[in-house]
Amino acid sequence: MPTGILIIDKPQDWTSMDVCAKLRGLFHERRVGHGGTLDPMATGVLPVFLGRATRGVAFAADSEKEYLAGIQLGVITNTQDTTGQVLQRRPVTAGRAELEAVLERFRGPLLQVPPMYSAIKIGGKKLYELARKGKEVDRPPRPVTIHSLTLEEQTGHDTYLLRVRCSKGTYVRTLCHDIGQVLGCGAAMCSLRRTMAAGFTLEDAVSLETVLSAPNPAALLRGTDTLFAHRPQIRLRPRAAREVRNGTTLSIPGLADGEYRVYGPEGEFLALSRCEGGRLTTIKSFFEV
Repeated sequence: MPTGILIIDKPQDWTSMDVCAKLRGLFHERRVGHGGTLDPMATGVLPVFLGRATRGVAFAADSEKEYLAGIQLGVITNTQDTTGQVLQRRPVTAGRAELEAVLERFRGPLLQVPPMYSAIKIGGKKLYELARKGKEVDRPPRPVTIHSLTLEEQTGHDTYLLRVRCSKGTYVRTLCHDIGQVLGCGAAMCSLRRTMAAGFTLEDAVSLETVLSAPNPAALLRGTDTLFAHRPQIRLRPRAAREVRNGTTLSIPGLADGEYRVYGPEGEFLALSRCEGGRLTTIKSFFEV
């Protein structure tokens, strides 16, 4: 059965789950998951995991991500992006210099109130379900981190392109909305393209159309170990590899503390492991059972 990672350049108007469903049918593999939801209006890097590789989904979802986000000043919508209902239009007196000056306030750790149109559950109900009924509830702010935030270019009279590198759980459309609030004119996100997720970039991505039309789509799969490419690797001898497969902690004196990609004698990826005090334990196994 196919196992590995596809880096999809998600098309606009598709949900992340739409992409997974299409690939589930193509590969005839029920184990399919993605490494971080993109809204239908968004495009860009969507890591999709198949087969045993789905054990790596949580690592991808927890990773930093980078986006190119369009921000339109002077408009406030119920969804905080331009796909929603316009609630207010305000005159814009801020220019590029004022926008750049405000960005400093949003760099680093901050508390962000999630939007009503989101899948977060409060009281057992998804926020967007309540929002569609015209209800609004208090949402506790959540800690997120904006690692970098830069103004890339002005794309129109009151529209700009921002580059955002952020922690998991960050709502970029809420970031745009909050920037507009500080400027006093309001703002909404007018476009979103994810340029990096889980260490994969647009250069690594292929279009969904390319995968669907490929004579052998399995050839486009990346190894599961590419998710952990920045960790050092260890190659084990047969006996030690068998012990890892059995869940045994290995004693490897002199091995530096840290996380490692662990391979068997034939180069097969076995696990992501952690060494502490010369003892190697499995964090997550990836070999087929």
